[in-house]
Amino acid sequence: MRLLPLQRCQPGMMLARSVYMDNGTVLVGSGVELTQRMIDRLIRMNVTNVYIQDSLTSDILVEDIISDETRKRTMGAIFDTFKTIQNDPKKWRNTFTDPQYGRQFRQAIHAVIDELKGNRSAMNLLGNACATDFYIFSHSFNVTLYSVAIAMKAGYNEKELGEIGLGAMLHDVGKMALPMEILHKPGKLTDEEYAVVKTHAEIGFEMLRKQDEIPLLAAHCAFQHHERMNGSGYPRGLKGDEIHPYARILAVSDVFDALTSNRVYRKPMLPHEALEVLYAGSHELFVPSVVAELRDTVALYPVGLEVKLNTGESGVVADYNQGLPSRPVIRVLQNEAGETLASPYEIDLSKHMNIMITECDSLMNVPATTTLSF
Repeated sequence: MRLLPLQRCQPGMMLARSVYMDNGTVLVGSGVELTQRMIDRLIRMNVTNVYIQDSLTSDILVEDIISDETRKRTMGAIFDTFKTIQNDPKKWRNTFTDPQYGRQFRQAIHAVIDELKGNRSAMNLLGNACATDFYIFSHSFNVTLYSVAIAMKAGYNEKELGEIGLGAMLHDVGKMALPMEILHKPGKLTDEEYAVVKTHAEIGFEMLRKQDEIPLLAAHCAFQHHERMNGSGYPRGLKGDEIHPYARILAVSDVFDALTSNRVYRKPMLPHEALEVLYAGSHELFVPSVVAELRDTVALYPVGLEVKLNTGESGVVADYNQGLPSRPVIRVLQNEAGETLASPYEIDLSKHMNIMITECDSLMNVPATTTLSF
């Protein structure tokens, strides 16, 4: 299978992986043949990339990070809860005091933890296409997966993983009490509008902190996920060790997913580009060890991604190398003259250190001047 920007897909191409709705249900299943109408609709629904079946890469497979059932359960819990609050923010207390929601959250988080423990593949969320009209739903799901995976890498125990996972699921819940016209605004926010958005951290904390079904540390994830190591974050300008370790993980996960997600005002970065931005903010904004744990957890070059090498050859990422995420296995499909090879071959970049990836699919790239205004 090959990972393509949706703008480059053509009618007649066949999906190799399903496209999901933001409540976790399947919108378009794998094996479906794309039509122009379907492509146009998916673009309008903010889908950026999809996996396509391809004869030259038919044996290249992407392992699921978590099962469809767990994806649906987790995204459904986020969707149902956030929608309930969005529809009537004044009734949020009833939402979190209802034991049903507490059970739903705990079951979802434990399922995520169990499946991530059993999965040794590098995490690739770029190919998990999700059609959504509200970025927060899919973002909360992605941040949950990244945060739990980082915490596992750091050696947190089962109880701590549950608290971090629940905090990640609900870290943006305060946004549901904000004016939707600000959250959905396609252009740059005014200073006044941005000041309103920044209140979501404290609002989320107030929503969660006195609820029996929600651990207090999960509430602090909502409160502190925009704090930064040098004190430049909000809402309290905490510094260094004043920021809870859970929130330091969420800060990295939150920004990484924001950078690699499609937004109205910019195209998404590829994972390796987003990681460069995070490393640029290490020490000053983020804990370097957390950034390193993310690096060792995610697929910096997702399987199926089209790349060009410094040799002039081009192809797709065929496999990961555990411990060397920046040195994947490349299936070369075209020679340095741009001619398609009758017999493609593979180069393991971990064994050929003089060969480097110089370009990735250009439609997925964004200028390097992106700033960390999250």
